[in-house]
Parts: sequence; C-alpha cells; structure tokens
Amino acid sequence: MDHASRAILERLPTLTHRGLVVDSPPGAGKSTLAARAADVLTQSSRPCAVMAQTNNQVDHLVRRFARHHPHLHTARLTATDYTVPDDLQKHPRVRIGTRIEDLEKTADIIVGTAMKWATVTDRRWPWAIIDEAYQMRSDTLLGTARLFDQALFVGDPGQLDPFSTVETDRFHGLTHDPMNSAVAVLLANNRDLPVHSLPVSWRLPPSAVTLISDAFYPFTPFHAGSSETDRTLTYLSNGMRTPADAVIEHAARTGWALLELPARITHQLDAEAFHAILGIAERLLVRHAITTCEDNPQGHILQPGDIAIGTAHSSQAHHIRALLARNYPQLHGVTVNTANRLQGSEFRVTIVLHPLSGRGDASAFHLEAGRLCVLTTRHRHACIVVARAGIAGLLDTHPSNDPVHPGATSKVPDGWEAHHSVLAHLTDHTISSQTRRGRRRS
Repeated sequence: MDHASRAILERLPTLTHRGLVVDSPPGAGKSTLAARAADVLTQSSRPCAVMAQTNNQVDHLVRRFARHHPHLHTARLTATDYTVPDDLQKHPRVRIGTRIEDLEKTADIIVGTAMKWATVTDRRWPWAIIDEAYQMRSDTLLGTARLFDQALFVGDPGQLDPFSTVETDRFHGLTHDPMNSAVAVLLANNRDLPVHSLPVSWRLPPSAVTLISDAFYPFTPFHAGSSETDRTLTYLSNGMRTPADAVIEHAARTGWALLELPARITHQLDAEAFHAILGIAERLLVRHAITTCEDNPQGHILQPGDIAIGTAHSSQAHHIRALLARNYPQLHGVTVNTANRLQGSEFRVTIVLHPLSGRGDASAFHLEAGRLCVLTTRHRHACIVVARAGIAGLLDTHPSNDPVHPGATSKVPDGWEAHHSVLAHLTDHTISSQTRRGRRRS
C-alpha cells in the first residue's frame, strides 16, 4: 500500500469532519482503497454502508470484498428487478437481499447502488463509503445523506460527469441543479472538508501518464507506478507490412498509435472505420502479441479478453459487435462498449474510435473531456486510436462556446482544449491507411 492510501486510512477513525474526499486518477486503486477503508471502519462501526453508482460497480466491489477481505461478511443490497451474477449468488461469503432488514444484523459491509440506498428508511449508520463519487448526481446525495453521519467520497474527477436521459437545461446555473456532481456540491457547501489525492496510477504506463495528467488532470497531477522497462509489448510473428501491422508495431514501441482514414463525413456509422478497428484487433491476436509487466514479468500471450474497443455511441458499439460476431469469430471475447460502460475497467490494449471521427460538427457531447479521458485511459500497455482525417480543422471550426453558468465548479478541464492536447500528441504517432506499408504521416 502506498503512503497516500495509508495516510487516508489512518485518518478515517479520528476524522471530525462530516466527510473526506479522495481524488483518484485512472488506475490509482479507488476500489482497493474503498475495500480497505471498509475493513478499517467495520472495526469501529458495524455494518459499514458502501454505495456505488451502477450495478456493475457494485458487483465489482462485492467481488473485491469477497476475494481480498474474506474475514468480512459482505451483503449485496439489490433491487427486486436486478439479477445478481451467478458467481456472487453462489459465493459462500456473500449474502444477497432486497431488504435492509434482512441483511444488517449479520453483515459487516452492505453494498448497493446509491439509488437503492435512497429507498432505505428509518436507518442511520456512522459511516458510508461512496465509490465513483464524481458520477453521483447531487440529488442522489441529497436522497442518501440522511443515512450516515460521516462519509468517504472516492472518485475520479476526470471521468464522465453524471448524465440524464431527460433535458435538464432549466436547471443550469441553479444551486440546486441535480446534474452537478455530488462532490462538486459537497465541496461548495463544505469548504473546510479535507481533500486527498492518490498521486500514482498503477494502470497507465509511463508513456501515457504525462499526456493524460496534463490534458485531463491539471488540478491533480499524478505519475506512473511502473517504470519504462516494466511494460513491453512484442510479437512472436512477423507482420505483412499493412497499415494495421504498422499501427500495432508503432503502438508496441511507443504506447500510442493513430490510424488515420481518409477525411469523410460519416457521422455515427462508419463501416470502414469499424472494419479497420476489428482488423487491428485481429492482427494483435494473429501475431501472438506478448505483454510483460510487474504482474507478469515472464510474459503473457494476449487473449481476446485483454482487448477493449471503445466508442462514443451505443449504436457504434452495437454495429461493431455485429460485425465481430459475423465476420471475426476469432475475436470472440473482445470487449466492445461505450465510454460510459468501459468506465472503471482495465485492459492490456485498447482500440478507440475517436469521438470526432467522421463528424461534420463538434457538439458538447463529442467534446466532453470525460468521454475522451475514459477512452484513452483503460490500457496498461497501448492505446490505438482510429479516426478520419480532419479533426484538427473540425476543432478549429467549432471552438468551445458553451455558456458559463454560476454554481458548483468542476475539476474537469475544457473539452475543446483536452481534445487539442490529445490530438497534438497523436500527431507524432499517426499512420496513414492509404499506403500499403502504413507510412507515418509527416
């Protein structure tokens, strides 16, 4: 355990403030800290309430508790219409229930979504741990704050902000805007609340940290926990001198690569880009990529489950999955999902369809810094981006002009600037798709 995490855990039992906020960059150990904090807090107050924002996040935490803290009795508080995964239903140290009354007497830790916790009444606990706190809407915090005396808020300020499927423009600028993140509102109303930062990313390689820290975390800089020599990506088989081979070879050397397709407005559905992405994934597996890292210094042969394909839109992910199932059976097991769904996940190699690829405009959705941050921070070894040419010009044509609203402030930088920073970095890692050998763009 690093010094920053130890200092946080030692402070919790004697904390006099209503809460403590921990800012964490990608891969800094948010879930590990939350699990260890729950272990510490159950020694003085039992049970400890743990909240996350989605069922997937809750299930992930329950697995971590069961695996790394087996001496604790863990309970999974769930909605009646949600089916808990089989591995948790069959786990001997995990109890599942839809009513708090059925769980609180025997559990050391009770884990559930914040929305489920909001349905609990006539209960109060000394402590709560709120994981992925920057994804929590402020109105959700308001609905659960009555349940605990003190809380540990753990989250990543650079990730996607809370979102809603309904229009919320009428709330912009108001102090009670429900779309403000819980942490932003909490700090705005409790200015003396202590804020800690985890300064090390154990996921991102050194090749990624400088860019990601500068582009997305200007207020909470961090560094890599690994060294330049800890992570390698090599291939057992030779390539065929195609653009896809050039891309994966460049990514192996530098940790980054951008396959640039000819400029064309395609909007969301770009079959050529989809096939290019799947072709890159195919070459990674056909050439038997081998990764080494601190956890696997002897080497690990890349498997489909080690690769993720990230998109901005659900429709893009759906079409890529359909193509994969129909034309690329060898890629079965590769994760294909949107940034929202990939949030919190980790892979050895990621392949990203740039949010602005093929666009004729640059809307607030596509410029959101958190979306690009998630897509470019899921990897341990390399991130490969696929995009249509012309994004730089698109950004210059659509400068950031979002209105500034008073109220809770965000720690997330301007999306337009973040996109420019990432694109400038990728300029030195660009491979053209228009040449047989995938010549780097000068």
